Amino acid sequence: MIDLTEADKKQMQKKGISESQVTEQIETFKRGIPYVNLLAAATIDHGIHQFSDVEKEKYISLFEKQKDTLDLLKFVPASGAATRMFKALFQFLNNYNPANETINAYVNREKADIIRTFFIGVEKFPFYEAVIKRFVEKHPDFLNLPDHFQKYYFIKILLDKDEFDYGSSPKGLLPFHKYKTHPATAFEEHMYEAALYDESKGTANLHFTISKEHNNDFDDEMEKIKKRVEEKTGVSFKTSFSFQKESTDTIAVDMENEPFRLESGEILFRPGGHGALIENLNEQDADIIFVKNIDNVVVYKYKHEVAEYKKILAGKLLEIQSKVFEYAKLLDNEEPSEAKIEEIKDFLKNNLNVHVKPDVDKYKEIYQIEFLKEKLNAPIRICGMVKNEGEPGGGPFWIKDEDGNISLQIVESPQIDGNNKFQKDILNNATHFNPVDIVCSTKNYKGEKYNLLDYINKQQAFITTKTKDGKELKALELPGLWNGGMAFWNTIFVEVPLTTFNPVKTVVDLLKPAHQVKDK
Repeated sequence: MIDLTEADKKQMQKKGISESQVTEQIETFKRGIPYVNLLAAATIDHGIHQFSDVEKEKYISLFEKQKDTLDLLKFVPASGAATRMFKALFQFLNNYNPANETINAYVNREKADIIRTFFIGVEKFPFYEAVIKRFVEKHPDFLNLPDHFQKYYFIKILLDKDEFDYGSSPKGLLPFHKYKTHPATAFEEHMYEAALYDESKGTANLHFTISKEHNNDFDDEMEKIKKRVEEKTGVSFKTSFSFQKESTDTIAVDMENEPFRLESGEILFRPGGHGALIENLNEQDADIIFVKNIDNVVVYKYKHEVAEYKKILAGKLLEIQSKVFEYAKLLDNEEPSEAKIEEIKDFLKNNLNVHVKPDVDKYKEIYQIEFLKEKLNAPIRICGMVKNEGEPGGGPFWIKDEDGNISLQIVESPQIDGNNKFQKDILNNATHFNPVDIVCSTKNYKGEKYNLLDYINKQQAFITTKTKDGKELKALELPGLWNGGMAFWNTIFVEVPLTTFNPVKTVVDLLKPAHQVKDK
């Protein structure tokens, strides 16, 4: 047990965090989190489907025929600030003095390739004109300054808190693309994209998870762009927002696993990472939910290809879901024959990647049926996977848990024991990467929603080391939304082309063709 003061208990009560949650989290710090046990990388025909053109057309057609009978939703995690996107630019402001050296000298000294690329393509950025306009208004002699002073002040005005303050802004509200009529934010691009595959009976539903402090900013952006997007697409939009719950914050501890306290004496609680958003997803009510990150958008001319693959994934989901519902309903209402039990087992193995242990065949029939019901009654996710080109992040693997259960999972590199040669070899031989391109079904055949919190593997959390006020601490991240947060879902991986994956991790990613209206 931990010693909690009355002030601690009031602090936790205000956040909606129970003593038992805190106790469990501290035990997790003490116990540590075991590495995931990789059996093999998921590859084509061994965990990842690769569809023929005929199959693609079949799934698109299946989705198109059914979509107007379904409630569709696009779910976009969008609470992150753009700080990391501008990391190299912040470093530049901290380490560069235009009075002492040229930009080239700085780039060579710091090996700052991002700064070099930034200024080579600076006029192509969608914020270029606005920054120049602001600068000329404030400093009419701006264009007479030496080149390296101009460049230094350009970045300064882009990031200064009293100016554009892009580093503290939500990624979703930054201008990503420069059209003839206006610069479009990532938020606006998600709406255009949603009109192509998230539309049912003339309406597209979107849900964004955002930070509370930017709620009014998103409302303002919605007000500004809604009419324009609806007129251009002919689609009506219903857009909702939610915040990451404070009750999902996790306790930080010192290096002795005692609660980390601030100078005020308060316990430090930290946001639980994107895994906390499983609670937000759990509150959504739709037949099919598309999940996609806020920074993975493209300019309009590439949107149809992106939409095509969303429809393919959704069509595959509908095909699988139809059979799952048929079998689940049958098991609830009939006494299945031995042949039907074997048929359902084969379906689970061959279509839902469920590992059926050999000893299941030795169970009494009533227990075999229980096993089949349990496996069929779970949320389904169809996950797009792209060929691995060295991007940091998670990938598709076959894993084996402590109970001997084998399953397909999305695994992040920190979950893998890098000192274990066998595990490292599997990681290095992975052929595909997780672009967060997921289509979900979260209801049973009766239309009842699953409680998604029942399908989390709490053993797949993350412990990281951070600093606060110059002191080291240990932080706990909840199992990632598409990692441990969906560990006990039924999972299917499908190869999708690299053209569907265009994240903006650093500002210079905006110079890539998928983010440029005109290729030059």
